[in-house]
Amino acid sequence: MLEELLIHKPDDPIQYMINHLKQNNDDAPRICVLGPPASGKTTVKIPNALWANLIQERLSNVDCIKQGWILEGFPENQEQAWMLQSSGIIPRHVVVLYAPDTVLIERNSGKRLDPFTEEVYHTTFNWPSDLLVQQRLVEPEDLSEQEISKKLLEYHRNFPGVFQIYQKILKSINADQPSVDVLSQVLTYVQTRHRSAAPFTPRILFCGPPGSGKSLQAALIAQKYGVVNICCGQLLKEAVADKTKLGELVKPYIDSGYPVPDNLVMKILAERLNALDCVTNGWVLYGFPRDVEQGEQLQKSHIIPNRVFFFNLPYESIMERLSQRRIDPVTGERYHTTFRPAPTPEIQVRLRQHPRDKEENIEKQLETYYRNVKELEDFYEGAFYVNADQDPHVVFECIESCIIKPLPCKKLKSL
Repeated sequence: MLEELLIHKPDDPIQYMINHLKQNNDDAPRICVLGPPASGKTTVKIPNALWANLIQERLSNVDCIKQGWILEGFPENQEQAWMLQSSGIIPRHVVVLYAPDTVLIERNSGKRLDPFTEEVYHTTFNWPSDLLVQQRLVEPEDLSEQEISKKLLEYHRNFPGVFQIYQKILKSINADQPSVDVLSQVLTYVQTRHRSAAPFTPRILFCGPPGSGKSLQAALIAQKYGVVNICCGQLLKEAVADKTKLGELVKPYIDSGYPVPDNLVMKILAERLNALDCVTNGWVLYGFPRDVEQGEQLQKSHIIPNRVFFFNLPYESIMERLSQRRIDPVTGERYHTTFRPAPTPEIQVRLRQHPRDKEENIEKQLETYYRNVKELEDFYEGAFYVNADQDPHVVFECIESCIIKPLPCKKLKSL
C-alpha cells in the first residue's frame, strides 16, 4: 500500500488507503515471466509506442486487481522496467527462464506457423495431429538462426539492467528440462510469500472452548495495542439494543435462545469490521467462526485475519472455571467459588448460578466445539496454539510474542 501511495500520490490519502484495504487484493498474484527467445515464456510483442498505456489499462481492470495477473515478455530492458514501476505496475514475483543459446537456437529451428490461425507449432514438442494443418504449416520468416542469434545478443545485453531492478523478487529457472518440471518449479516459487518488514494492521482471531479466557485476552490486547475488541455475541446484542434493521431480524432468535442464522451474523460482523476504526486500528475478534463453514464465509467476505490463535486447556480446567462461576443478582458482580469467593457470608447466600454454567450445559457446548474445531484448525493452517491453562499474564505474553514477530514465509493455498 505504501508503494501505491508513493506512486499515485492521491489528493485524499486516507480515503485512498481505505479503498485499497476494502479491495483486499494484497494476496492477488502479480507475476512477470521473462527470458530469452524460445525459452518457453510465450512472448507477445507489443509496440513500444502503445505498450505502456495498453498494459496499464488492462491491469487496472477489476479482474486483474482481484485475481492477479501474469505479464509475459515484459519488461525487456531496464528502461521498460522503470516505466512499469512509474505506472504503478509492480510484480510480486519475477520468473526468468534460461537455457543455453545452442538449445534455444535449436528450438527455434523447429517452430512452424499456421498462416490461417497464426497458431505456433513445433516439429518436436507440439506437432498438430490434423493432416490439413500439417500441410499448411510454414517456417516463420523472422526465425532464422541469424535472427535468433541477434535477438539473443540483445537479450544478454539488456538482462543485467532488469535483474538489478527485480533482484529481490527474481528467480531464475532452467528451461532446458521437461515442461512439467519447469512448471512445477515456477508454481513453487510464485506460491511463496515474500517476508515484509513493514508494520501491519492487526487482524486477530481467537478460537477456543468456552472458559478458555478469550474475552480476557482480547481485552488485554485491545488495551495495549489500541485495536478494536469485538465479541460476536455482544455485537449481536448491541444490534438488537440499537434497534437497527438487522437487529430487529436478530431479536427473535436471541429472545428464544436459538442460534442466529449465519447470513445475519455475517452482515452485522462485516459491517462492523469494515468500519473506519477497525480498518485503521485493526481488530481482535472472538466468538466467530465456530466451524469451517463460518470460516469460509468470513473469507468470502474478504475478512481475513493475519493472526489466528487456538486456546487449549484440559476438560477438567474448563469445568472448574465455568461450573463454579456465580453472580450476585443485587449488584451484578461476578464471583468464583475457588478463584474469587464472595467477600461476606451475606453476599455468599444470595449468589446464583447462570443456567449456562450448569455442567450439563457446559458439556453440550464443549461437545459442539470439539466436533468442529479440527476442521477449523485445518482451515487456519498457519494458526498459533496457546496453552490457556496457566496464569493469564503468561498467556498474554505468549500471544503478544506471536503478534509482534513476522509471520514465516509460506505457500499460498491457491492462485
